[in-house]
Amino acid sequence: MAERIVKEAQVPFEYANQRFDQIATELFSDFSRSRIQSWIKDGVLLVNGVAAKPKEKLFGGEMITLDVELEEQSDHDAQDIPLDIVYEDEHILVINKAAGVVVHPAAGHQDGTLLNAILHHAPETASVPRAGIVHRLDKETTGLMVVAKTLLAQTDLVAQLQERSMGREYEAVTIGVMTGGGMVDEPIGRHPHNRQKMAVEPIHGKDAVTHYRLIKRYHHHTHIRLKLETGRTHQIRVHMAFIQYPLVGDPQYAGRLKMPKGCSEELQDALRSFKRQALHAKRLELTHPATGEWMEWEVGLPQDMQHLLSVLENDLRDVADADFI
Repeated sequence: MAERIVKEAQVPFEYANQRFDQIATELFSDFSRSRIQSWIKDGVLLVNGVAAKPKEKLFGGEMITLDVELEEQSDHDAQDIPLDIVYEDEHILVINKAAGVVVHPAAGHQDGTLLNAILHHAPETASVPRAGIVHRLDKETTGLMVVAKTLLAQTDLVAQLQERSMGREYEAVTIGVMTGGGMVDEPIGRHPHNRQKMAVEPIHGKDAVTHYRLIKRYHHHTHIRLKLETGRTHQIRVHMAFIQYPLVGDPQYAGRLKMPKGCSEELQDALRSFKRQALHAKRLELTHPATGEWMEWEVGLPQDMQHLLSVLENDLRDVADADFI
């Protein structure tokens, strides 16, 4: 069912002699400037019931009205794919994404994606850009994502991301033993020689900030918690590799698998069989786009990361026992 938006507002007299599109953007601040301008041009955003040009000056006291039924934005198919839903109401959907799930259709992944599943579960998202997906996780990264079910929610959540007020925390396992936590503040852009990868790019990259702290050090690895200020593609993976602590199992940024000296056969088997980056979006915090309530969710680590950490614990204990003997 398509989403219908009906709104009206009277122009304050202090806005006199300002442009129609500027006033409408102020009064209907739930929506982006570009969308407001599009509605004006389409003749669904009116002044005193009459279409007006975006640059037309208003006097104050006019009534601005909006009555629009949103058209479907997605031409992708709805598919009955199971979703692990953590929270849902009429405005937002919070999902715990599994490993191996592509978020958005692209070359080589036209169906079977999270977007296809969302369209089936919440058909109203067909009228929201990208079916309400406002941020992404890499195919092999697990954990929490929020999806907007309405245009109002989508606009608000995008603004929270841009303002860096949405909290996103991850857990990861790195190769190498860190001495302490810290921050990586390095711009990220497309890799100059490999278009499938991202890289720290001081000149052409966009600002990217990642905070990390230690949870536990192992004999050859470190379990860490990370918090993002920005949301660049592959940000955590690129930043950790840049400081020489790439993520376990990362096929693009960790290089060829090297076995730590003296590690147990159990750990060797665990590392060989871990075929994805050891990264999980564990915690999500945001302001609810409709109620203004601050909301928080947290989900446990997936089974494969739990097993990896268990094996690392065993390896650490075996090394400690050997040292004691």
